[in-house]
Amino acid sequence: MEDTISRIVSELETHCSLAEPNSPLPIPESTLFDLQTLLDNALDTNDPLDIERLYEELQSKNISLSCLVGSFASAMDLGPSHLSLLASNVYLSMLLSPNAPVLTLFTPMAFLSLLRSIRRSLKTPSSSPLPPSADNRGNKKKRGRNSRNRGRSNEEIEGGTEENRFDIRVFLSVFKRLELVLGLVHLDRFPDSLRSLIQTIAEIPVMGIEICGASSDYSTLCNLCFRILGEILTPKHGNQEITAAELLKTLAPAIFLHRSQARTFAIGFVVNQMMGFAKECIEVKKAVLNLPKYLVQKAPERSEPRALAVESIMEIVKAMEYEDQIGFVDYVVKMSQGKTHLRLLAVDLILVLIMSLRDPFGFSSGSDIENSWGLRCLKSLTERCSDSTAGIRARALTNLAQLVGFLSGDKRSQAVLKEVIGFCNVVCNDLLRQRCKDEKAAVRKAALLLISKLTSLLGGTVDEVVLKTMGMACSDPLVSIRKAAVSALSEAFRKSTDEGVTREWLHSVPPLIIDNETSIQEDCENLFLELVLHRVSRAGSTTLPQNKSSLHDSNVKTKCLQMEIESLFPEGVLGLLKEICNGEVTPWVKKICTSLGKKKWLKPRIVTALQNIIRTSESVWLNHNMPIEKWTAPPGAWLLLSQVSVYLSKSVDWEFLQYHWQLFDKYGSGSEVKRPLEHVVAEEEVFGIQRNPVARAADRVFLLQTISNVSVDLPPEPAADLAHNLLKRIEKFNMDFSEVNAHVKALRTLCKRKALNPEEAEGLIMKWVNQLLSKASQTLENYMSKDADAKKESSFLTPPRSGSRKGKKGAAAMSRLLSKTVTSVYTMGCLVIICPMADLKAIIPILHTIMTSGNSDPKLTKLPGPSASIKQTAPSLYIQAWLTMGKICLADGKLAKRYIPLFVQELDKCDNAALRNNIVVMMADFCIHYTALVDCYISKITKCLRDPCELVRRQTFILLSRLLQSDYVKWRGVLFLRFLLSLVDESEKIRQLADFLFGNILKAKAPLLAYNSFVEAIFVLNDCNAHTGHSSPQGSQADGRLFSIRGNDEKSRSKRLHIYVSLLKQMAPEHLLATFAKVCAEILASASEGMLNIEDATGQSVLQDAFQILACKEIRIPSNRGSSSDSGDLDEEGGDTGGSPASAARGRAITQAVKKGLIQNTIPIFIELKRLLEGKNSPLTGSLMECLRILLKDYKNEIDEILIADKQLQKELIYDMQKYESSKAKSTAAEAVSVMKRQETSRSPGTSSAANQRNMQSKVPDRLKSNSKMNSAMEDAVAEARARSVIREVKQGTSTPPLSAMSAPKLKASNGGVGSQGNKSSAVLESLRRQCFDSDEEN
Repeated sequence: MEDTISRIVSELETHCSLAEPNSPLPIPESTLFDLQTLLDNALDTNDPLDIERLYEELQSKNISLSCLVGSFASAMDLGPSHLSLLASNVYLSMLLSPNAPVLTLFTPMAFLSLLRSIRRSLKTPSSSPLPPSADNRGNKKKRGRNSRNRGRSNEEIEGGTEENRFDIRVFLSVFKRLELVLGLVHLDRFPDSLRSLIQTIAEIPVMGIEICGASSDYSTLCNLCFRILGEILTPKHGNQEITAAELLKTLAPAIFLHRSQARTFAIGFVVNQMMGFAKECIEVKKAVLNLPKYLVQKAPERSEPRALAVESIMEIVKAMEYEDQIGFVDYVVKMSQGKTHLRLLAVDLILVLIMSLRDPFGFSSGSDIENSWGLRCLKSLTERCSDSTAGIRARALTNLAQLVGFLSGDKRSQAVLKEVIGFCNVVCNDLLRQRCKDEKAAVRKAALLLISKLTSLLGGTVDEVVLKTMGMACSDPLVSIRKAAVSALSEAFRKSTDEGVTREWLHSVPPLIIDNETSIQEDCENLFLELVLHRVSRAGSTTLPQNKSSLHDSNVKTKCLQMEIESLFPEGVLGLLKEICNGEVTPWVKKICTSLGKKKWLKPRIVTALQNIIRTSESVWLNHNMPIEKWTAPPGAWLLLSQVSVYLSKSVDWEFLQYHWQLFDKYGSGSEVKRPLEHVVAEEEVFGIQRNPVARAADRVFLLQTISNVSVDLPPEPAADLAHNLLKRIEKFNMDFSEVNAHVKALRTLCKRKALNPEEAEGLIMKWVNQLLSKASQTLENYMSKDADAKKESSFLTPPRSGSRKGKKGAAAMSRLLSKTVTSVYTMGCLVIICPMADLKAIIPILHTIMTSGNSDPKLTKLPGPSASIKQTAPSLYIQAWLTMGKICLADGKLAKRYIPLFVQELDKCDNAALRNNIVVMMADFCIHYTALVDCYISKITKCLRDPCELVRRQTFILLSRLLQSDYVKWRGVLFLRFLLSLVDESEKIRQLADFLFGNILKAKAPLLAYNSFVEAIFVLNDCNAHTGHSSPQGSQADGRLFSIRGNDEKSRSKRLHIYVSLLKQMAPEHLLATFAKVCAEILASASEGMLNIEDATGQSVLQDAFQILACKEIRIPSNRGSSSDSGDLDEEGGDTGGSPASAARGRAITQAVKKGLIQNTIPIFIELKRLLEGKNSPLTGSLMECLRILLKDYKNEIDEILIADKQLQKELIYDMQKYESSKAKSTAAEAVSVMKRQETSRSPGTSSAANQRNMQSKVPDRLKSNSKMNSAMEDAVAEARARSVIREVKQGTSTPPLSAMSAPKLKASNGGVGSQGNKSSAVLESLRRQCFDSDEEN
């Protein structure tokens, strides 16, 4: 070692001679290697002789240790990374060497250089900051010129790279020796060095991932960091509480890292190391307990990082003791009343806290549930479901739904959930109803998810209003909401057999079979198959009980029979089948069955089950000795069988059908007519039953449809008998219309399926069609002639004879003949539909005579026929004549061209709602077959949208909507504007249809329609013609009044505003900006220029509507201006775009565009219009100022710039804004105080008023306390309430409580004397008594 020491001393002497006193040079690498060798040998042998000799030699050469330390620091700061790391290792080895002068060698500057060296080695592990030397450049040139020197050049280059390469062994050696040095050097005297050491060691695991990866070296590095940080926490390095706080604060960024080993290191150190220190040291415990609260404050706002932060916080909280965990829970509950991002984080934390920590409701400890921390969290989460920020509402509802699913496994937790958020809770029901109608889609979806979870928990018991709200959500414009609503409603239907749930499901889910979204159609089919068909199959396949003696009681009433039959079939199957018969449900059931049948998803067991249900019902009826002619099958059974039998014809039992057809034929309508009335009444009294001919007629229709479906499998002889029977029944013309249509279709199906070829089938059909038409024509002519004779005879009698027996018999005979004639005319229409080529020459003139019998045209009175009007004497025949003629026109285009104007004329003047409804249906069919002929009459058809009859309005809306979707009618002219009034129709069903049309169909099919017609709609709805430039003719004025909502009353304005808002919701952001500009330019500018008469009532209404539109929130575009709540909403609804740079840039661009538009276009118009309105002393001035206040409330700081053209308006607007904020603060404070006063009346008598007042103030939300104006108004309101309470107590003779019981401020004498205490107190109290609490808001 002598040579090494001498070489080291020589080189250091030369080095120090070259260095300047204040700027030492880095120690050469060779010297560092020699020093490292020497120090390693000394440390290994623990022999201080070599080190002491080195110090002696240095001292003999006048080389001080301070100079040596400076050279080490210079090497660590300025040298390449590998040299810097080597210098660090040598420096630490010198500190650890035996008998080393530690206090001399250790300096804060050198220690900071050491820490910087460690950081640099990780940042640039494979590169050197030194420039290439001349030798290297020469070597490269030689290699390029001389191939013989190539091997040598490569070795040199590789040697240079080896020097710059990161050596993990040296790096780990530095950390090991640093740990040992911390045992020698106490950093309590060097706080800056301690702080830098904590920051460096805490960041090493983050920086070392890129170098070490997932190797064992990284684990070794993390363990060394563990030990170093643990050593730092010992008392010898200073105040443990401060050190622990600094350490945890430094570890916080690593805890929030996503998918990083550094995060595992940081959390592991806190959970394993810090928690151990916390148990032994109270100072460390304080810091550890504050760590989750600190992490809460630093947690990111975006969804994924926030979820990771919640997970990290919970890992730390779970390592705490139970009492400390409860303390953090209380902090989170309080945090749920804080700022927006804290409330959002609290919502996520509450979920994980209840799911992770033990015994949330105190079941195991036996404590009171009311005082449990879990109940506090649950109530806090429920409160956040009504948060002002949409993102928090959605998140709270989603977490609450997840919590319901988690806690539903424990019966005791179920009881708590039912009490807090069950459907029996009125507050919870109101909350769910409001959230299902929320303006934000994410909130509605989360509310439906919560309802679905609650339904699973509570067994399908759902509040009726919530149920209807779910049904309405099935028509939501958004696909995701419709899916969530279908899922929630289906879950309720799956769990419950309640009639209300069944009804709502059938009215809401099956209509989605025509939804635009294919996935929703598939869900609808699958759910119908599962919840309807499979349920019916299970119920019909169960083993039925044997007949019992109790079934033979002949005095059992019908209601008891019905209950007994229902008890035989579980799961509410009979109620389900009954609701299928509803006219609003049946069309969708038919479509679903058709779709399932085409996909071959229908199984034969459904047919078997339906047959069993019908047989069982009949068996129970007969077992009670009831008359078979009064029996009807369970409603809906035959209907469903008729639909599924189309695709399962071979599964239907022909004997079953034949038996019931014979039963219906034997006890049909004819036998019922023949039976004496007194026998029928007596039978009803004995058996307690009622006749239901309508149900029997419907069953016969569905039975006929079923027979038609299976007719191809019928034997020849039964088929021929059935056809003959059907024909004979049709010829009697005494059936219900539905039965007539079913008989005609069944007869045609039999002919087609049993004929040998199509020509034979057509011949057979033509033969019996002409036969029936001939008989129907004879019946019609017979009635017309008898009616003419009767009127001719009565016209010669004055007064007419009507009271005689003969007259009564004649009237009864004519009534029966009229009924037969009406049925015959209806039969004509049915025959024309199935056979358009039939001969109708003899029928058309008679129908024409009936149709024109009510016409007052003198030319038409010369036509042969009765002089009196058929329209008045036989309205049913009159209506059927129009209906049949419409069917004939569908088959004959030439005839349609002649009669379509007649149909339009009748539609315009007819006073019969049934006829108007039929004509609208016929005109819709004409529009499909003869589009060009009907197109000019569309405006007249749209008048039916304002028909006094709801059925006609709804039918017109549905038919025109279908024509518009199929492009038979175009959205042009007044059609769109007339459809707008359906949005505010008196009928709720029509309003729902209109919302669906504008929100779903029209938004996708014609997205620009609302934008292009918006301004025109404002004028049309107010019946203002200023936009047309000329007055409208008389007829157009009448139509304008019909399709307008005139008036300036509150009801009319609210209706118009609802229409405007509905249109604005369909517009894209760029169209909203353009609409804002168009309203300003075409309405406000027109008014200021005199083109719009503001003295006219309609002009004033238009202008006031324009102010309302510009001030409504729907026309504004969210620009994320100075608020994180908007980004939170976007985060929950549309992913993570809310906090992205692109979104922020978009928000800034929108803000600038709106601001530019306000300054350049809008504000000048407002200024000019304000002067005009003030000059005319118009009442619209207040509306203008209110609109301007709302427009500029987001630009309070820029009002001087925006209103630079009108200083007076600027002052007035600022005053109005301040006035509005003060009044709003006052009203909010008054409302809060009134609530608190109600709570005060319910407090216990022992509670003092002062204590209650403190409680009232503590219940004020933090967001109100943070507002200075709100806080001031709140204090004034509380003081006023307190003063009034004192006055009231004085008037009632109640003694004033002593000062000790009051919340009075503690007063201190100014001179410190005792004698002046009472005088001061009395003076203060006297001043309080004289104070006026009715302070003006300006003060």
